[in-house]
Amino acid sequence: MSEMIALVSKELQRLEEANTFKYEVPLQGPQDGVVRVKGRKTVMLASNNYDGLSNHPVVKKAAIEGIKKYGFGVASVRFICGTQDIHLQLEKKISQFLGTEDTILFSSCWAANEAFFASLTNEKMGVESHRDVIYSDRLNHASIIDGQRLCRAENADRKIYAHADVDDLVRQLEGDRDKGYRLRIIATDGVFSMEGDLAPLDKLVDVARRFDAVLFVDDSHAVGVCGKTGRGTPEAKGVHGRIDVLTGTLGKAIGGAAGGYISGKKELVAYMRQKARTYIFSNSLPPSIVFGAAAAFALLAKDKSIVKRLNRNTAYFRKKIVELGFTILPGDHPIVPIMIGDASLAQEMSNALLKEGVYIRGLWYPVVPKGEARLRAQISAALRLKDIDRALAAFHKVGRRMNVLR
Repeated sequence: MSEMIALVSKELQRLEEANTFKYEVPLQGPQDGVVRVKGRKTVMLASNNYDGLSNHPVVKKAAIEGIKKYGFGVASVRFICGTQDIHLQLEKKISQFLGTEDTILFSSCWAANEAFFASLTNEKMGVESHRDVIYSDRLNHASIIDGQRLCRAENADRKIYAHADVDDLVRQLEGDRDKGYRLRIIATDGVFSMEGDLAPLDKLVDVARRFDAVLFVDDSHAVGVCGKTGRGTPEAKGVHGRIDVLTGTLGKAIGGAAGGYISGKKELVAYMRQKARTYIFSNSLPPSIVFGAAAAFALLAKDKSIVKRLNRNTAYFRKKIVELGFTILPGDHPIVPIMIGDASLAQEMSNALLKEGVYIRGLWYPVVPKGEARLRAQISAALRLKDIDRALAAFHKVGRRMNVLR
């Protein structure tokens, strides 16, 4: 034990010296557009609470109702006695929202992504020997990468294509035509969390059809955010209802609590109920989350002003932060990477902005490439314009002091 403690202590020191040490700043209250940190009201620009539903009265009321009617938890996995009628109702609601045939719930999107790849590639499915291949975007989320690591090496090849580069993907698919792969899977984020850019799903749909490949999209940062009605990257790219496999989370725009899903063809979902280990051996989502998520989806379907307000806030912040002299990555997603370059400076700015009443986190290597350290602003529909203006004033003050403005 003492040897282990010595090893981890040394590694913690190295992480801190290399500016990769991650520290937590606790909130003293609920997640919202403005939060309380160290007794002070602080503008939140680091949360995935895109639609402002984490502390929405309708969602909170629904969660409380879930506990009253169905209890605190289920104390079981789904296939034993952990399926309540509300789980089936939420799965149906998600399918209707996404334009898919069926949906299966998981404890998180991470669990969903881990389940998908291994459940397909590691199973013979009537074939004595097989080899599958997965083509993965270079900037895919860690959960997609870890999901692919669970695929047995003797059953699946894993290949990387350049970020959002359809031509590179096609070259690889062309080169592999005669290799006799059983399954070809193209895997991509819908929205890339470090960059805030959208995958070219309109082109990827055509490529997948051309090469008889399965198109897998993790749309965690897009559902409730992208598209005219918040139905995600497929809606934004004009291919709603045409994606083979969609995974996503209930822990971001959809109330921000927990839970994830795989959504697609009914046969695929039925298969996952039989083979997905993170589904079979994990407790069902508790009633409070099921009720709250259902209320969040209902709000999005009914109230179009939520996504409109998010888009307005995002456009306003993007325009004003550039006018102040900061450099950002272009786009229209509420993820706004503010490029700083130096890791130490990004960390110092993050701390200085917190003292000025703005909660934002810095990102640096190995989360992003060396020399591309940034502050990642995440805009929310919960923010009022005066909250954004307050944050912008703090950015101007700190940016001038640290000489990072153009």
